[in-house]
Amino acid sequence: MKGLAWECLWPNSTRVPSQNPREIAARILRQWEQEPITAEALLSAALASVSGPDRGLCQELVLGVLRNKAWLDWLIDQKTNGRRQQPLSQILLRLGLYQIFNLDRIPDHAAVNETVNLARRHDLANQSGFINAVLRNCLREKNSWLEKLSGLRNNQPAIGYSHPLWLVQRWRDRWPDYVSLMEWNNLPAPVYARRNTLLTTAEDLEAQWAQEGVAFARLKLSWLQEGLMFRIEPNGSPGSLPSFREGKFYIQDPSTLASVQELNPQPGENILDLCAAPGGKATAIAQRTQDNGSVLAVDIDEARLDRLRENAGRLGLRSIQPKALHQIDLKTAGPFDRILVDAPCSNTGVMRRRVDVRWRLNARELPVLARTQIDLLNRAAPLLKPGGVLVYSTCSIEAEENEDVITAFMRKHRDYKKETARALTPMKDKTDGAFVARISKANPKS
Repeated sequence: MKGLAWECLWPNSTRVPSQNPREIAARILRQWEQEPITAEALLSAALASVSGPDRGLCQELVLGVLRNKAWLDWLIDQKTNGRRQQPLSQILLRLGLYQIFNLDRIPDHAAVNETVNLARRHDLANQSGFINAVLRNCLREKNSWLEKLSGLRNNQPAIGYSHPLWLVQRWRDRWPDYVSLMEWNNLPAPVYARRNTLLTTAEDLEAQWAQEGVAFARLKLSWLQEGLMFRIEPNGSPGSLPSFREGKFYIQDPSTLASVQELNPQPGENILDLCAAPGGKATAIAQRTQDNGSVLAVDIDEARLDRLRENAGRLGLRSIQPKALHQIDLKTAGPFDRILVDAPCSNTGVMRRRVDVRWRLNARELPVLARTQIDLLNRAAPLLKPGGVLVYSTCSIEAEENEDVITAFMRKHRDYKKETARALTPMKDKTDGAFVARISKANPKS
């Protein structure tokens, strides 16, 4: 994204794009279709210099359109008799319709007029009348289309809830309440903060947030320490808060801490965090050890490791050693008391947060991911001390990446014992989905 000439994404445009949030959203959505870049990364880059309400609106438009893409495309097909649209026209129609049907705070006339103006600014004058007609027609028939959407959710949930059909079929066969999972995925993801227990108390952090204008609430989960996690609503980006810059909290979903809970790191231990960047779990591990010990944080992505270093530095953690995989011999760095393998996965448990995953993923990837996950476990196993603990985790809710991986590992490693295995699901736990398994290595001396 750095240094990108936006005009190359807008064929036939004769004007330099503005910082209008709808314009930025349209650009992001167009690039998302053209390149294998996540919506999260595109938003982060595009909104670096945007603040206030414009930032919030742009983010809402991009994520909202992606969450509702199947339903919006179905509606466009109904109004155009299935006629294929130019890519940019399709994006503008999605943006306009999303505002009409999902954003009550946007006046209907603004949703229509701003979308039509976008078309005109980008030399789609021949399409502007057509776009205007489709949007105004849908506006007049809004209640009727909302009733049809309700019917789709009952009869064609893949369209009604905007999820790929293959995924809906998988979940329907596994969970009777699979609809609630799709509903969860379509909700805006809250912002959660993990308190840096080494720098501040819960009470002091709450007092500072109150001064900074941050709305907050303690998150109460049976498996989490009281006052560790908070749901926050900052007025703007969390990164702009003094409390953030001072290292007093880390933005992190509570489900990601389940693996650290099972790992149960202790002061003075030698710990390996494999696939560690950008550092959410590594910094939580160091925090649990009182920053007393060694946390070797390994990843293959140098750019993400830079983010890990920044996060560890901001939090004041000195026990973390970020290393690229090619820079270190893990055999000589070990053996380790505890190892966390937070494996790359499908991300099906965090679709609320990573909204475009549903459209990028396909069923053929699951066995490929499983082979990578098993390989990581097999590579990690010899590095563990006798009597040590190995924790395997994913943010997937698919059995092929979770229970089946552990079964395959245990079949090959008879000197290991599965102590716990836990699956978090939105339906049951009211958190994003995750899987965590705790495995111990036999100690011949005991």
